[in-house]
Amino acid sequence: MSLAPSIAVPRARFNPLPIYIAIFCLLWSFAFVAGKIGVTYCPPLILLTARFSLAGLLILGIAAARGEGWQLSWRDAAVFAILGVANNALYLGLGYTGLKTVSAGLGGLIVSANPVFTAVLAALFLGEALTWRKGAGLALGIVGVSFIVWHRMSAGTDSGHGILFTLASLASIVAGTILFKLLAPTGSLWIGNGIQNLAGGIALLPFALGFSQVGDIAFNAPLAAAFAFLVLGGSVLAYLLWFHLLKVCGATAASAYHFLMPPLGMAFAWLVLGEHVELRDLIGIVPVALGIYLVTRPAAPARQ
Repeated sequence: MSLAPSIAVPRARFNPLPIYIAIFCLLWSFAFVAGKIGVTYCPPLILLTARFSLAGLLILGIAAARGEGWQLSWRDAAVFAILGVANNALYLGLGYTGLKTVSAGLGGLIVSANPVFTAVLAALFLGEALTWRKGAGLALGIVGVSFIVWHRMSAGTDSGHGILFTLASLASIVAGTILFKLLAPTGSLWIGNGIQNLAGGIALLPFALGFSQVGDIAFNAPLAAAFAFLVLGGSVLAYLLWFHLLKVCGATAASAYHFLMPPLGMAFAWLVLGEHVELRDLIGIVPVALGIYLVTRPAAPARQ
């Protein structure tokens, strides 16, 4: 019998990061499908007002239950409220209005290109370097989106009116991202997200009351399921995972996962809503996804 002491081999530590990334991408990509279901049975502005208000209360309630302090100055709270108007009220208010006459796959594709345009505006207004890689990504993104939009309009599957609303939604989220970088609020991003949601709900409330009718809501199971997903999955869980990815991976690396959104969004629209996807759509997705990847890919470290 050997008397040599046994050596315990340490087990490989489980890394949950890939699971978090996969869940985030799935939640983010499915949000436009849930939104399309929601606006089918409820006026968009009423749907969003209820979503933002409930999500904001839930987020701030969770923060209070976890014992988190306010952790924000009044200046930062005001900045997050301004961002709530741009990133929530305008972005999704315009986007969901477009979803009334635009397919979920196309709506998600257009908005998912926001990192491409953000990189260009960041070079203009924030002094960030516009490298050849970002320039190539911008060109690919424009070509891919334009190709799919032109094809959808010529085929008559999506209305030009709805596409204009969706493009305005894209401009709003890009402007909101630039504002976030310019104003640079500090403190808890989780509490800031709660403020953004509440501000978005308050900003949309008068428009929801003025341009929508509560009687137009068709209360049913699909609407309830879509609303629950948008609040819990889209506004709460997805943002919780996003903040975790920002903390673990960094902003640039975390943003790179957006290149998965166009194909995932169209796949969900096809599986759940039965939206028709042609070969031309798939061809157009390739340059968009590649453009997003080129813009958001972390830069190679400089050689000494």
